[in-house]
Amino acid sequence: MARITVEDCIDKFESRFELVLVASNRARKLHSGEVPTVEKDNDKNTVISLREIAEETISADEFKQSLIEEYQTASPIDEEELALEFNEENIDDEAAPAETSEVSDETFVNEASEELTEGISEINHDQISEDNTEVETVQNK
Repeated sequence: MARITVEDCIDKFESRFELVLVASNRARKLHSGEVPTVEKDNDKNTVISLREIAEETISADEFKQSLIEEYQTASPIDEEELALEFNEENIDDEAAPAETSEVSDETFVNEASEELTEGISEINHDQISEDNTEVETVQNK
């Protein structure tokens, strides 16, 4: 295959965006040392990854799964951990802290506003004092 184009690969994926994501991911893996599934033929990793896609040496599903695993940050959770039972007591207990956090957030905002207002007042007071000092100095000359 002398040239590889997007048109040779696009029919393997739903969109061009998906193709680009998968091909770039595979090219990075080839760069990091993975063995290509097609002959290298003195091609760059991006071309090799597109050739692998076009020749289907690796299935599209395997490419997608590899991409997902690379970007997955959460580890799989056991089904037992997911099987939490919620009863009315748990729901009521969970609702109460949310209300408390809203109150504490509101309190935090109010305190921050008061501190900001006080800081501005102090700056204005200091500026007025400096201006008065300058006026007195000018008058004394």
